[in-house]
Amino acid sequence: MKEGQRRIYLLDELRGFAIVCMVFHHMFYDIGFVLGYDIGYRIFDFLCIFQPLFWALFIVTSGICSRLSRNTVRRGVIVFAAGLIVTLVTAVIMPAMGITGAEIYFGVLSCLGLCMIITGAFMPLINRLGTRGSIAGAVISAVLFLITYTVNSGSLLFGLIELPAALYETNYLAFLGFHNGNFFSADYFSLIPWLFLFLFGAFLGKWAKEQALPQGFYKSRVKFLQKIGKNSLWIYLLHQPALYAIMYLISFIQLLFI
Repeated sequence: MKEGQRRIYLLDELRGFAIVCMVFHHMFYDIGFVLGYDIGYRIFDFLCIFQPLFWALFIVTSGICSRLSRNTVRRGVIVFAAGLIVTLVTAVIMPAMGITGAEIYFGVLSCLGLCMIITGAFMPLINRLGTRGSIAGAVISAVLFLITYTVNSGSLLFGLIELPAALYETNYLAFLGFHNGNFFSADYFSLIPWLFLFLFGAFLGKWAKEQALPQGFYKSRVKFLQKIGKNSLWIYLLHQPALYAIMYLISFIQLLFI
Protein backbone atom coordinates (compact mmCIF):
# COMPACT_ATOMS: atom_id res chain seq x y z
CA MET A 1 0.00 0.00 0.00
CA LYS A 2 1.30 3.42 -0.94
CA GLU A 3 2.12 6.06 1.67
CA GLY A 4 -0.63 8.48 2.63
CA GLN A 5 -3.46 6.04 1.90
CA ARG A 6 -5.89 4.79 4.49
CA ARG A 7 -5.74 1.07 5.14
CA ILE A 8 -8.66 -0.74 3.53
CA TYR A 9 -9.23 -3.14 6.39
CA LEU A 10 -12.16 -4.92 4.76
CA LEU A 11 -9.88 -6.16 1.96
CA ASP A 12 -7.50 -7.65 4.54
CA GLU A 13 -10.41 -9.25 6.38
CA LEU A 14 -11.96 -10.73 3.23
CA ARG A 15 -8.63 -12.12 2.08
CA GLY A 16 -7.99 -13.47 5.59
CA PHE A 17 -11.40 -15.14 5.62
CA ALA A 18 -10.64 -16.80 2.27
CA ILE A 19 -7.32 -18.12 3.61
CA VAL A 20 -8.99 -19.50 6.76
CA CYS A 21 -11.53 -21.33 4.56
CA MET A 22 -8.69 -22.76 2.48
CA VAL A 23 -6.78 -23.99 5.54
CA PHE A 24 -9.85 -25.74 6.95
CA HIS A 25 -10.58 -27.27 3.54
CA HIS A 26 -7.07 -28.69 3.26
CA MET A 27 -7.18 -29.86 6.87
CA PHE A 28 -10.03 -32.27 6.13
CA TYR A 29 -8.13 -33.67 3.15
CA ASP A 30 -5.12 -34.26 5.40
CA ILE A 31 -7.34 -36.00 7.96
CA GLY A 32 -8.23 -38.49 5.25
CA PHE A 33 -4.81 -38.64 3.58
CA VAL A 34 -2.60 -38.91 6.68
CA LEU A 35 -4.87 -40.32 9.38
CA GLY A 36 -6.88 -42.52 7.02
CA TYR A 37 -10.27 -41.31 8.25
CA ASP A 38 -12.78 -41.52 5.42
CA ILE A 39 -14.90 -38.78 6.98
CA GLY A 40 -12.07 -36.36 6.20
CA TYR A 41 -12.39 -37.08 2.47
CA ARG A 42 -16.18 -36.83 2.63
CA ILE A 43 -16.10 -33.41 4.31
CA PHE A 44 -13.37 -32.28 1.90
CA ASP A 45 -15.47 -33.33 -1.12
CA PHE A 46 -18.52 -31.55 0.29
CA LEU A 47 -16.56 -28.33 0.82
CA CYS A 48 -15.31 -28.51 -2.78
CA ILE A 49 -18.75 -27.16 -3.69
CA PHE A 50 -17.83 -23.91 -1.97
CA GLN A 51 -14.13 -23.85 -2.88
CA PRO A 52 -14.58 -21.66 -6.01
CA LEU A 53 -16.35 -19.06 -3.88
CA PHE A 54 -13.62 -18.45 -1.32
CA TRP A 55 -10.86 -18.67 -3.91
CA ALA A 56 -12.74 -16.21 -6.12
CA LEU A 57 -12.92 -13.91 -3.11
CA PHE A 58 -9.17 -14.27 -2.58
CA ILE A 59 -8.28 -13.61 -6.22
CA VAL A 60 -10.63 -10.63 -6.62
CA THR A 61 -9.27 -8.94 -3.49
CA SER A 62 -5.73 -9.66 -4.69
CA GLY A 63 -6.60 -8.01 -7.99
CA ILE A 64 -7.93 -4.95 -6.19
CA CYS A 65 -4.79 -4.76 -4.06
CA SER A 66 -2.62 -4.89 -7.18
CA ARG A 67 -3.69 -1.30 -7.84
CA LEU A 68 -2.27 -0.31 -4.45
CA SER A 69 1.12 -1.96 -4.92
CA ARG A 70 4.26 0.04 -5.72
CA ASN A 71 5.53 -2.71 -8.02
CA THR A 72 3.00 -5.36 -9.00
CA VAL A 73 5.41 -7.16 -11.34
CA ARG A 74 8.03 -7.53 -8.60
CA ARG A 75 5.45 -8.89 -6.17
CA GLY A 76 4.25 -11.24 -8.88
CA VAL A 77 7.74 -12.65 -9.39
CA ILE A 78 8.04 -13.27 -5.64
CA VAL A 79 4.66 -15.01 -5.45
CA PHE A 80 5.39 -17.09 -8.57
CA ALA A 81 8.74 -18.13 -7.07
CA ALA A 82 6.89 -19.20 -3.93
CA GLY A 83 4.63 -21.31 -6.14
CA LEU A 84 7.69 -22.99 -7.65
CA ILE A 85 8.92 -23.79 -4.13
CA VAL A 86 5.58 -25.44 -3.37
CA THR A 87 5.91 -27.54 -6.53
CA LEU A 88 9.49 -28.50 -5.64
CA VAL A 89 8.49 -29.62 -2.15
CA THR A 90 5.32 -31.50 -3.11
CA ALA A 91 6.44 -33.01 -6.42
CA VAL A 92 10.11 -33.76 -5.70
CA ILE A 93 11.03 -33.69 -2.01
CA MET A 94 7.89 -35.29 -0.55
CA PRO A 95 7.81 -38.21 -3.06
CA ALA A 96 11.49 -38.82 -2.24
CA MET A 97 10.36 -39.20 1.38
CA GLY A 98 7.66 -41.67 0.35
CA ILE A 99 4.79 -39.18 0.51
CA THR A 100 2.85 -39.21 -2.75
CA GLY A 101 -0.57 -38.03 -3.88
CA ALA A 102 -0.07 -34.43 -2.76
CA GLU A 103 1.81 -33.08 -5.79
CA ILE A 104 0.98 -29.50 -6.73
CA TYR A 105 1.54 -28.22 -10.25
CA PHE A 106 0.49 -24.66 -10.97
CA GLY A 107 -1.32 -24.08 -7.72
CA VAL A 108 -2.88 -20.84 -6.59
CA LEU A 109 0.45 -19.12 -5.88
CA SER A 110 1.81 -19.88 -9.35
CA CYS A 111 -1.40 -18.66 -10.93
CA LEU A 112 -1.59 -15.58 -8.75
CA GLY A 113 2.05 -14.74 -9.46
CA LEU A 114 1.53 -14.86 -13.23
CA CYS A 115 -1.67 -12.82 -12.89
CA MET A 116 0.30 -10.14 -11.04
CA ILE A 117 3.10 -10.14 -13.61
CA ILE A 118 0.73 -9.87 -16.58
CA THR A 119 -1.50 -7.27 -14.94
CA GLY A 120 1.50 -5.32 -13.70
CA ALA A 121 2.91 -5.16 -17.23
CA PHE A 122 -0.29 -3.43 -18.37
CA MET A 123 -0.74 -1.35 -15.22
CA PRO A 124 0.33 1.96 -16.85
CA LEU A 125 -2.50 1.50 -19.37
CA ILE A 126 -5.00 0.38 -16.72
CA ASN A 127 -4.14 3.39 -14.55
CA ARG A 128 -5.01 5.75 -17.39
CA LEU A 129 -8.57 4.46 -17.66
CA GLY A 130 -11.34 6.69 -16.39
CA THR A 131 -14.54 5.60 -14.69
CA ARG A 132 -16.25 4.34 -17.85
CA GLY A 133 -13.15 2.51 -19.03
CA SER A 134 -12.70 0.83 -15.64
CA ILE A 135 -16.34 -0.25 -15.52
CA ALA A 136 -16.11 -1.59 -19.07
CA GLY A 137 -12.91 -3.46 -18.21
CA ALA A 138 -14.50 -5.00 -15.12
CA VAL A 139 -17.61 -6.09 -17.06
CA ILE A 140 -15.59 -7.57 -19.93
CA SER A 141 -13.31 -9.42 -17.49
CA ALA A 142 -16.29 -10.85 -15.59
CA VAL A 143 -17.92 -12.01 -18.84
CA LEU A 144 -14.69 -13.64 -20.04
CA PHE A 145 -14.33 -15.40 -16.68
CA LEU A 146 -17.82 -16.87 -16.98
CA ILE A 147 -17.31 -17.85 -20.63
CA THR A 148 -14.04 -19.67 -19.89
CA TYR A 149 -14.88 -21.07 -16.44
CA THR A 150 -15.21 -24.64 -17.75
CA VAL A 151 -12.08 -24.55 -19.94
CA ASN A 152 -10.47 -27.24 -17.73
CA SER A 153 -13.32 -29.56 -18.72
CA GLY A 154 -12.87 -28.92 -22.43
CA SER A 155 -15.60 -26.40 -23.06
CA LEU A 156 -16.75 -22.80 -22.96
CA LEU A 157 -20.03 -21.33 -21.69
CA PHE A 158 -20.52 -24.15 -19.18
CA GLY A 159 -20.49 -26.90 -21.81
CA LEU A 160 -22.33 -25.15 -24.64
CA ILE A 161 -19.20 -24.89 -26.81
CA GLU A 162 -16.78 -27.82 -27.01
CA LEU A 163 -13.13 -26.92 -27.50
CA PRO A 164 -10.85 -28.86 -29.91
CA ALA A 165 -9.67 -32.14 -28.42
CA ALA A 166 -6.16 -31.43 -29.72
CA LEU A 167 -5.74 -28.81 -26.99
CA TYR A 168 -6.06 -31.52 -24.36
CA GLU A 169 -3.77 -34.21 -25.76
CA THR A 170 -0.77 -33.25 -23.60
CA ASN A 171 -0.11 -31.42 -20.34
CA TYR A 172 2.27 -28.83 -21.75
CA LEU A 173 -0.50 -26.22 -21.68
CA ALA A 174 -1.82 -27.18 -18.24
CA PHE A 175 -0.77 -23.79 -16.88
CA LEU A 176 -3.24 -22.22 -19.33
CA GLY A 177 -6.03 -24.67 -18.53
CA PHE A 178 -5.60 -27.40 -21.16
CA HIS A 179 -4.57 -30.84 -19.87
CA ASN A 180 -5.33 -34.50 -20.52
CA GLY A 181 -6.91 -37.06 -18.24
CA ASN A 182 -3.59 -38.10 -16.71
CA PHE A 183 -2.97 -34.69 -15.18
CA PHE A 184 -3.15 -34.44 -11.39
CA SER A 185 -2.53 -31.56 -9.05
CA ALA A 186 -3.68 -31.37 -5.45
CA ASP A 187 -4.11 -27.62 -5.90
CA TYR A 188 -4.69 -26.40 -9.45
CA PHE A 189 -5.54 -22.93 -10.72
CA SER A 190 -4.96 -22.43 -14.44
CA LEU A 191 -4.32 -19.00 -15.88
CA ILE A 192 -7.60 -19.32 -17.77
CA PRO A 193 -10.15 -18.48 -16.35
CA TRP A 194 -8.61 -17.02 -13.16
CA LEU A 195 -6.63 -14.26 -14.88
CA PHE A 196 -9.92 -12.68 -15.91
CA LEU A 197 -11.16 -12.66 -12.32
CA PHE A 198 -7.90 -11.06 -11.18
CA LEU A 199 -8.31 -8.40 -13.89
CA PHE A 200 -11.88 -7.86 -12.70
CA GLY A 201 -10.48 -6.98 -9.30
CA ALA A 202 -7.74 -4.82 -10.82
CA PHE A 203 -10.29 -2.71 -12.69
CA LEU A 204 -12.38 -2.34 -9.53
CA GLY A 205 -9.18 -1.29 -7.78
CA LYS A 206 -9.51 2.16 -9.37
CA TRP A 207 -11.86 3.17 -6.55
CA ALA A 208 -9.56 1.64 -3.92
CA LYS A 209 -6.61 3.58 -5.31
CA GLU A 210 -8.60 6.83 -5.29
CA GLN A 211 -9.82 6.19 -1.71
CA ALA A 212 -13.35 6.34 -3.07
CA LEU A 213 -14.76 3.17 -1.51
CA PRO A 214 -17.67 3.30 0.97
CA GLN A 215 -16.53 4.24 4.49
CA GLY A 216 -17.25 0.74 5.76
CA PHE A 217 -14.24 -0.54 3.82
CA TYR A 218 -11.88 1.49 6.01
CA LYS A 219 -13.33 0.34 9.35
CA SER A 220 -11.34 -2.19 11.39
CA ARG A 221 -13.49 -5.11 12.57
CA VAL A 222 -11.70 -8.46 12.97
CA LYS A 223 -7.98 -7.99 13.66
CA PHE A 224 -7.36 -11.74 13.53
CA LEU A 225 -8.52 -11.89 9.91
CA GLN A 226 -6.62 -8.70 9.10
CA LYS A 227 -3.34 -10.25 10.23
CA ILE A 228 -4.01 -13.38 8.21
CA GLY A 229 -4.89 -11.31 5.16
CA LYS A 230 -1.71 -9.25 5.45
CA ASN A 231 0.44 -12.40 5.74
CA SER A 232 -1.46 -14.61 3.31
CA LEU A 233 1.65 -15.65 1.34
CA TRP A 234 3.49 -16.99 4.39
CA ILE A 235 0.38 -18.67 5.75
CA TYR A 236 -0.21 -20.45 2.46
CA LEU A 237 3.40 -21.59 2.29
CA LEU A 238 3.51 -22.84 5.87
CA HIS A 239 -0.01 -24.12 6.53
CA GLN A 240 0.38 -27.44 4.73
CA PRO A 241 3.70 -28.42 6.39
CA ALA A 242 2.14 -27.43 9.73
CA LEU A 243 -0.96 -29.52 9.04
CA TYR A 244 1.16 -32.51 7.98
CA ALA A 245 3.27 -32.22 11.14
CA ILE A 246 0.15 -32.13 13.33
CA MET A 247 -1.48 -35.05 11.52
CA TYR A 248 1.65 -37.22 11.64
CA LEU A 249 2.06 -36.41 15.35
CA ILE A 250 -1.54 -37.49 15.97
CA SER A 251 -0.92 -40.64 13.91
CA PHE A 252 2.20 -41.42 15.97
CA ILE A 253 0.32 -40.92 19.25
CA GLN A 254 -2.45 -43.21 18.02
CA LEU A 255 0.08 -45.95 17.27
CA LEU A 256 1.39 -45.72 20.83
CA PHE A 257 -2.03 -46.39 22.33
CA ILE A 258 -3.37 -48.94 19.88
